[in-house]
Amino acid sequence: MASKPIAADSAAVRHREFPLFFFGTLLLTAGLGIYFTGIFFSVFRLLLRLGEPFRTWNEYLVWYSGVPCTFGLALMLSDLAFLLPGKRRRSRREEPQPVTSRQVAVVLTAYNDELSIAAAVADFRGHPAVGWVIVVDNNSRDGTSEAARNAGAIVVLETRPGYGRCVYRCFKEALADTDAELIALCEGDMTFRSKDLEKLLAYIDHADIVNGTRIVEQLREYSTQLSTFMYYGNFFVGKLLELKHLGRGTFTDVGTTYKLVRRRSIERLLPALNPGINLEFNAHFLDMALATGERVVECPITFHARVGVSKGGNVNDLRALKVGLRMIAGLCFGWQKSHE
Repeated sequence: MASKPIAADSAAVRHREFPLFFFGTLLLTAGLGIYFTGIFFSVFRLLLRLGEPFRTWNEYLVWYSGVPCTFGLALMLSDLAFLLPGKRRRSRREEPQPVTSRQVAVVLTAYNDELSIAAAVADFRGHPAVGWVIVVDNNSRDGTSEAARNAGAIVVLETRPGYGRCVYRCFKEALADTDAELIALCEGDMTFRSKDLEKLLAYIDHADIVNGTRIVEQLREYSTQLSTFMYYGNFFVGKLLELKHLGRGTFTDVGTTYKLVRRRSIERLLPALNPGINLEFNAHFLDMALATGERVVECPITFHARVGVSKGGNVNDLRALKVGLRMIAGLCFGWQKSHE
């Protein structure tokens, strides 16, 4: 089927917000880090009985740590006092229109998911709200495509490697090959299930994007690929996202791959997204969505142990740390193409 043009909605260009609270928090954190470094240094200096010039250096370190702390507090208070009311008012300026059709197009990312993809496709195809299931195979070396096709999915091959490329292709295929007003993005590894669509659908009349969050202990299995380090690291980066877009919502999970999005929202967002971003793409997606004025709501979802072997940022804590640092760098300094 021929691709439909992606609309560049004028509403995508909104009032530019200044994240003073976010940058103030970073300055305050840097100042406190310098201060405590000076305190620890003074302990070692006294234990080792170090004189000059170490004593002077130590004094400068502690004294001048107050500079970023002071500026950071000033930015945070300025945002709270002068900018936050306007940000909150603008975030509520445009109420989402009710969804006229509850039929959902589900797009599943897949990479070497032969063991799970058929069950994932069957699970979503069996849900009464699902009209289409599209699987985007990102260069799998096993029988992922064949298994998905045999299970009844529309299968598309994305030859350019990278999670961002795969998700970007998922959205383009959903726009081109369906007329669904709602598009659900998920993975084909059985970590998420179709029954949680009911939760996402319950919130979609109040949002442009309903983002699933795994940060609810009671709703995740005991053994998953999300370690304790990843669990709290995800929460930390979610709070940085919240501080950057203060007044736009509450966010606890930037790495989740299960979300429900309105068609018009995707059409507005695609020109702003960088598909060259890899494992940190979901954080980039949320950052761009909030920056361009989309209304994002979080919804708790169940999280299961994956079927097969993890290939993403959850392989181990070291790789998760690298992905998390790239997420933080993207939020602070802008998003660059990944090389992993």
